[in-house]
Amino acid sequence: MSNKITGGLFFSSVIMGRDISVTLPAEIRPALTGLPPASPVFTGREHAAEALREALRPDCPGGVQLVSAVAGMAGVGKTELVLHIAHEVLADGWFPGGVLFVDMFGYDPDRRVSAQDALAGWLSALGIPGGHIPADLSGRSLLWRSILDAYTTQDRRLLLVIDNVDSEEQVRPLLPSDGRIPVLVTSRHTLDLDARLHDLDVLGQDASTDVLAQVIGTRLGPEEPRLQANHREALTELAGLCAGLPLALRIVAALLVDRRQLPPQTLADRLRAEQHRLSGLTRQQKAVRSAFDLSYQHLTVPQARLFRLLPINPGTDIATIAAAHLAELPEHEAAELLADLHRAHLVTEPAPERWSMHDLLRLHAAEQQRTSDGGEEAETSQARQRLYRYYLWAASAASTHLTSTAVAESHTFASRSDALTWLDNEHANLMAVAANAPTFQMTEVTIDLALTLGEYQSLRRHFHDWIIIATRARHLCHHVGDRSREAAASNNLSLAYYQAGHFSAAAEAATHAQQLFHQLGDQRHEGAAWDNLGLALTEMQQFEEAAEAFGNSLERLKEAGDLRAIGRVWNDFGIVLRQTNRLDKAIEVSANARDILRMAGDKHGEAKAWGNLGGALAENGQPDEAAEAQAHARSLFQEAGDPHSEAVTSNDLSLALIEAGRPDKAVEPAIHAREIFQQTGDHRGEGLAWNNLGIALHRLGRHREAYKAHTTAYGIFDQLRDQLGLAQTWAGLGRTLSGLNRLNDAIDAHARAGLIFQTLGDRYGEGQAYRQLGIALFGADRVTEAVEAHLQAWKTFQEIGERQEDGLTAGSLFFILAEEGLPGARDVGEHAIIALSEGGKQDLVADIRERLDKLPR
Repeated sequence: MSNKITGGLFFSSVIMGRDISVTLPAEIRPALTGLPPASPVFTGREHAAEALREALRPDCPGGVQLVSAVAGMAGVGKTELVLHIAHEVLADGWFPGGVLFVDMFGYDPDRRVSAQDALAGWLSALGIPGGHIPADLSGRSLLWRSILDAYTTQDRRLLLVIDNVDSEEQVRPLLPSDGRIPVLVTSRHTLDLDARLHDLDVLGQDASTDVLAQVIGTRLGPEEPRLQANHREALTELAGLCAGLPLALRIVAALLVDRRQLPPQTLADRLRAEQHRLSGLTRQQKAVRSAFDLSYQHLTVPQARLFRLLPINPGTDIATIAAAHLAELPEHEAAELLADLHRAHLVTEPAPERWSMHDLLRLHAAEQQRTSDGGEEAETSQARQRLYRYYLWAASAASTHLTSTAVAESHTFASRSDALTWLDNEHANLMAVAANAPTFQMTEVTIDLALTLGEYQSLRRHFHDWIIIATRARHLCHHVGDRSREAAASNNLSLAYYQAGHFSAAAEAATHAQQLFHQLGDQRHEGAAWDNLGLALTEMQQFEEAAEAFGNSLERLKEAGDLRAIGRVWNDFGIVLRQTNRLDKAIEVSANARDILRMAGDKHGEAKAWGNLGGALAENGQPDEAAEAQAHARSLFQEAGDPHSEAVTSNDLSLALIEAGRPDKAVEPAIHAREIFQQTGDHRGEGLAWNNLGIALHRLGRHREAYKAHTTAYGIFDQLRDQLGLAQTWAGLGRTLSGLNRLNDAIDAHARAGLIFQTLGDRYGEGQAYRQLGIALFGADRVTEAVEAHLQAWKTFQEIGERQEDGLTAGSLFFILAEEGLPGARDVGEHAIIALSEGGKQDLVADIRERLDKLPR
């Protein structure tokens, strides 16, 4: 026995067999994710840097140190040190797997990242889909350590950088279980992690002066007059007043850069005034605060007011227009003030017209707001009200552009594209507002945001966030006794769970919504809840219950006269009919739904109906009509601005064209689908598109290209641990390998596909795999085995009532028996003719009749 699998990571079972050799893509996407750039000015840390390098060196005597904890006060340069080292060792090739970085925001209670959320982010960065990430901390930690073990086993050594940690509890679940993957941790505390501790002190006098000079020289050039010898003493005094704290040194340097006419001595004179320093703090903390206070004191009254208000925004950045609402200013005035703060190095501009604050500056600004005189507490509350209500108002206006049946609010957003861009940019802020609003007695903001954002979160597939905000809204509504909006939130939650693939939870939420709407006498929304319940039950394969739910939905909606909703329910009911193999009825119902939705002006709903109609036509053996329907669906989804659904229908169009005998036309939609899935991060969809492309290329005789497409799909499905996708890929590889005349490999591929389909309980896939296995075995002159594989496939299709596949398998078996002169050929051939005639396969029927006539009587 031998089994050689190379070039990939496996997080699921590997099927053993005889003489198996699988070569996966040689290159895996590096794990380097979000590592910020290191500053070009780095001095005075040579000893600490060398100590960290030695701890990370692969050939370090005594082995690599598991955890290196860099500790020190705020602003002392911990992050800069570890970033500098991380970039160095990455460039040296010590970590071929890359570097994973996370800022835990441990000292900012509003943005603190839990270990559970950090693990979710890292698992997503490494390609694990959201649906496969465990919900609990222990499950995520176990999966995380398994993946780390797989990386090191494949000689893809990783470095982990965990920044800004406030406690052992926050970091322990992120740590690997052995010493093969080193970790750099930074914290303001000395953590009990059995780690090598690197205490980082302030810079010495000479190094501090060098930092000032180098920063100024880097930004203004070495000929800057203030770098000349006559200013050296003043720079030295400035460095001393900064107490060696790198953050303070850089802020002072920025002030000198911003004001080219400001003499260093003048700045030193101002810093020397003790009344501007906060008491009761260590010398180092006094230094950083003096730097912040100095920057603050340079601001005009309007600048200072905006600076103090900015931390009220709960997200990581804020747009200019949002800041204008926060401070109750015209947008152009807010833009000017933000530009002033940017020049003072008090805010950064990570993207055009978006502004962010360093975490320490953010805390400093918030403290200034708390300690200012003149009723500032009331101003904070009023500013928060203005900001949160702006976000709600703008989100509501943007959402009117997302449904074809709503009247779009065009004053705020001129187009659907503008609305989506705003929602994309503000999504994190909107979620943070929804989380924080109840704390400030603005419960209604959270509820209204939850009910407003559903369409957007569905479109952008933000299922996790959708579930969070809908759950929070339902709880709040229940708490305040608002049964109507509790029902609406529960209905929203049902859709979120459904689209995330949590069908049991979706059914529970829909049932809760239906019961509340029934008690309230709200037939229209009760009908929508019944529809959502039907969708969940369909996916749970409870088809009779689903049909009953759809019937209840139609009954309520007809009484309410909601034509659009009626059309959508008929469309959903068509899915049940397809699942229960009532294809003629499914075609009729889907066509009816399409016409109703077109009449109602619901383009997106009409597109869905076209897609379902195409699926039913394809399953009914009408590939040309199916391709036409899917082309309509794709065009409408494109018009509606739903790229993911556009990609799904492109995939379906590709398959329909293949079945219609037009593989040359199937290549473009498969590639189109693949590109969209790559852009939207749907790895499973991308794998399906690669497989469809492989099938089309195989039909065109481009077998080597087809093999590459299928092996790419294999790599994707293997990383996703998607067994159905792997089975479909093995089936495609089997056909392609036959085209390459690698019959033994093809036989092995089809056998693997059949075994996985059998394990999954997919009898249709199992039958197809064994028929293809039989064809490959016959090509390899293994006639007895070929007949046995065909008989197994034939029996499977007869048991599940797949009449057309029954006929195709009998036809294939007939030709083998006839060619080899084996008994039973005539009976098998006559059976095939009957079954294939029912499915309209007249060309194949004619071939079988012609061969039957040549058999001896």
